[in-house]
Amino acid sequence: MVPIAARPLPGTDPLRAPGIAVEAGLLMGLRHLARRGTGATNRARSGLPGGIVTRRRGRGSEPDDVRLWAEGDDVRHIDRNATARTGTLHVRTHHEERDRAVVMLADFRPSMLVGTRRALRSVAAAEALALLGWRIAGDGGRVGLCAAAPEPALLPPRPGGRGMAALCQGLARAHATALAADSRADPPLGPALERARALLPAGGHLVLASALDAPGDGFQEVLAALAERITVSLILVSDAFEREPPPGLYPYATPDGQRGTARIGRQRPVPEERAAGLARLGVTVVRLDAETGPEGFAPLMERLDAVL
Repeated sequence: MVPIAARPLPGTDPLRAPGIAVEAGLLMGLRHLARRGTGATNRARSGLPGGIVTRRRGRGSEPDDVRLWAEGDDVRHIDRNATARTGTLHVRTHHEERDRAVVMLADFRPSMLVGTRRALRSVAAAEALALLGWRIAGDGGRVGLCAAAPEPALLPPRPGGRGMAALCQGLARAHATALAADSRADPPLGPALERARALLPAGGHLVLASALDAPGDGFQEVLAALAERITVSLILVSDAFEREPPPGLYPYATPDGQRGTARIGRQRPVPEERAAGLARLGVTVVRLDAETGPEGFAPLMERLDAVL
C-alpha cells in the first residue's frame, strides 16, 4: 500500500507534485532557515560570551602568530628566524586543526517513497539533510552525499556554497531516479553505508536519513563497525500514519494488481523501535516527523549539528 502525499493538478506530472518531488532550487532556498540560531551554537562552541567565534591556538599546521617565549612553551615551536633576528627566544603558534567533513546518506529506497501528509518520507529526509548541510557549510565544514537509490549519487565532501549546490542537485537527481524506478523491493542498506564510509576521511561524520524499513541482513553489524571508526548519526524519518493510525478497515492495492482490505488496530510499533539498540553503538538518533516541514526540522538539525 503506497499512500500519496498530495494529489497533483489535472494535466501535470504527478512525479513533480509538491511533497513528491525533490527540487534542487527549493533545497538551496532552505539556507535562510539554517542561519537561524547560529549565534547560540557558535557561542557554545567558542566557550566565551558573545556571538563571535574566536580562533583557539593549537598544534595544527596553519601558522597563527609569532610571540615571545614564555615558561611552559614547547621548545619544538621555537621560531628560529625571529629568535636570530631579535636575539630573544620567540615561538610560533598555530591554529587548531578542525576539518569537519560530513557525508549525508539519503535513503531513497522504495519504502521511503511513502507519505500521507504534506510530503513523502524521502522528501522530508532530503529537506532535513539539506538544512543540516547548510549549517555545516556555514560553519566552515565540508559536505558530501551518498544516496541509496537506483542511480546512487557519490559526492566527496566539499566546502561552502559549491559543495551545497552539488549536494542539492545530487539529492534531486537521485530522488528522481528513485521515483521513476520499477523496483518495489528494498535493497539492503549495508552496502550504501560502506560506500558512504569510503567518501570520508579519518575522523569524519556520517549522517543517515532513513525510516529503517527493512535495512537488510547485517545492517547492525556494518553500523557497529562504522561507529567504532567514525561518528554516526541517524535522522529517523516517520509518517503520521505509521505513528498513530486510526483503527479501521483500509482498502489497499499492491504493485502486482492485487486488491483487498486490511484491518489496522492501535497496536503498532513506534518508529523508535526500529532504532532500538543503536544508542548502545554510540549512534545519535533524532526523530523527524515528515508532516512537520522544514520550519519544524530546523531546530532538530541545529541540535544535531551541535554534536557533530
